[in-house]
Amino acid sequence: MNLLCGAIGVICTFQGRMDIAFPLMIAAAAADFCDGLSARLLGAYSDIGKELDSLADDISFGLLPALMLHKTMADAGCSTVPGLIPLLIAAFSALRLAKFNIDERQHSSFLGLPTPACAMVCGSLAYFVAAHPGSVLASLCGTVWFIPAVSIVLSALLVCEIPMFAMKFGKGTSSDRVTALLRVIFLAIVFIMAIAAVFTSLDWSLAVFFAFSGYILLNLAAAPFTKRQNS
Repeated sequence: MNLLCGAIGVICTFQGRMDIAFPLMIAAAAADFCDGLSARLLGAYSDIGKELDSLADDISFGLLPALMLHKTMADAGCSTVPGLIPLLIAAFSALRLAKFNIDERQHSSFLGLPTPACAMVCGSLAYFVAAHPGSVLASLCGTVWFIPAVSIVLSALLVCEIPMFAMKFGKGTSSDRVTALLRVIFLAIVFIMAIAAVFTSLDWSLAVFFAFSGYILLNLAAAPFTKRQNS
């Protein structure tokens, strides 16, 4: 389901249907979360499952968000070299997933930005720009520097050594106090963004963008404490 949603999302992106591509990305993320949760609860791990999970993730959370940002720039008239920079996200997502598969330190948390979180930032941004072409954010994304800069920062975060907490629950998972606190704060951010989207004029995609941008900033702010604790 993850891979199929990502593949169909790629087709929709080429057709300019961000309104379909982004919900498909969210559906892929839901399938990916349920897959991992089921595996932990049932103890149903396998080597082929791990490889298939990463292959699907690179399509849904690597290639799809990269193409969505590329299409956003192309639609704004930036079809030259800067318009290709977002494709770095696909390459660095593949590298991040390969590192994750062989890194024994990332069982209950992550080192570097997880690909679904990166994808949510990219996908929500592309969706919002397509839905609100006259907004200030759309004008900013129409420049030759903003999306490439965001792409480079996200690509670096994907492969960095900064600890980032995971929303993993089930058999065999545990968390320290710092991680538990970070999870609570993130869930509070998600709740606030959801309330804002329901009771204000805030677009739901912008709520997703702020929530996952908050996830990144939260982990960056907590990095000195988590690194000290891990050492």
